[in-house]
This record gives sequence, structure tokens and C-alpha cells, in this order.
Amino acid sequence: MTTEAILLVGRGAARTRTVLKTHAEQLERRTGTTVRVATYEHEPVRELRDPLARIDAERVYAVPVRVAHTYETLDDLPAALSMVAGDVRYCEPIGRSPAITDLIVERATALRPATPDVSVVLVGFGSSAKPYHQQMAAYHATRIDEQSEYGEVVACYLHQNPTVECVRYAIENDAAVAVPLFLTATTATTEAIPAKLELDRGGIAYAEPFGDHPRVTDAIHAEIAKQRALAVGDRSDTCLLYTSLSGLARRPVATDGEGPIE
Repeated sequence: MTTEAILLVGRGAARTRTVLKTHAEQLERRTGTTVRVATYEHEPVRELRDPLARIDAERVYAVPVRVAHTYETLDDLPAALSMVAGDVRYCEPIGRSPAITDLIVERATALRPATPDVSVVLVGFGSSAKPYHQQMAAYHATRIDEQSEYGEVVACYLHQNPTVECVRYAIENDAAVAVPLFLTATTATTEAIPAKLELDRGGIAYAEPFGDHPRVTDAIHAEIAKQRALAVGDRSDTCLLYTSLSGLARRPVATDGEGPIE
């Protein structure tokens, strides 16, 4: 029987690790599978090399606990995961999950009930170079618009258009609730976004990031279940991005100062 482990990988310091440990504990209770947590601050390959090399399982389901793909999830993390001795099944980020839509609505309705005279503002990080944050926000905006009684649902971003500082003047209703599409609290969620939304002017209620909410655990669990299903018969050609990292990851080499001399 193949031994398995689940790996939750995230970027950040103590706050992120605490949140991931909560999700790891919830996943272990649900799945009966060992769940490990690995976090990094700046350089995934360098910082994760030793903890990943110590994972002793024949198959590892690695989940980047991010709301959308970034350069790191597409390049640096696959390189770091090549340090794992077993077969790595790389899951998608958790942002485009129906469970996350449910959580967004829960966060919003706790502050402003869903009525036609209230707008929902989804605030993402954004990227001028990659579409993943925009695609994730659009996915949730469409679902909330179709399934709730809110008057409108709009998306804005810190680092691409439409920008968060303009959204107050773009929404149709006087009352709104803004939900940051972030896993944990950062200076972006506690300082930059509130300032750009001009929360002190009133009219816009502001929700908390996703944190250790059970619906985030649901989203992580769903990605793992998807990859488990794909692993049956090794149907790696049907995955969304990477199923098995074999042959796909950029392996660290000696000239990087990271890998072994081959």
C-alpha cells in the first residue's frame, strides 16, 4: 500500500504558520493522513530544502495555500518540491473553490445583509503581468452575483486596474461591504486596503481575511481529493496545471547555489 502525506505550503511568518497548522489539524482529523506544514519568507528553494527532504512518504499531495497562482507557485515551489523523495502531486491554489465563495458571502452578510441596495467589493492583490488573481476574483464575483441578493458585485485590486482606490466612486450603492481576498492579515489588509478604501468616510464595511475558517479547510480538502482521483491509474494528463511534478519542475542545480553537483 502506498504511504501518503499531505503538505501545506505557504508564504509568511508566524501568523501564516499558525493558520496553516489549524488547517493541518483539521485535515488530519478528516483524512487520517499525516499533514505537514512548510512556510518560507523569501526563497522557497533555500528555505524549504531541508524540511522537504525529510518528508518520508511515497506520495505527497502538496497544496500551495494561496488564493491564486504567482511566479512562486508556478516556478519556485515546483523547484523546491523536487527535494521531496516521493511522488509529488501538486494541487492548484485554493482560491477558485465554491467553498471560498461561500466564505466570502458569509463574511459579507455578517456585516451587511444581502439586499439590492448593498454592493459587494472583492479586493484582490492583483498582478500587471499574470491573470490569475483577476480570474479568481471574477469567478467569485459571477457566482455571488448569480446566487445572492446583493445589488452588485465588483472586483478591484492593489496592483492592477480597476484599482481599489477608485472603487468607492465606481459602485452604484451608498452602502457596500468589502471582502479582502487574502488568506491571512498582512499590512496590505490592515493598512493599505483600508486607507485606499477611505474607510473613515463611512459607507463601506470591511471584512476579515479568510484565516483558519473551516471553509478554507474544505477548499484544501477538495483540491487533495481531486488529485487523489487523478492519481488513480496515473491519469496525469487530465490535471489543471501539474499533477505529477516529475519532469516538470525546474530542479535546483549546483550553479544556482542550491542543488547538488551532478
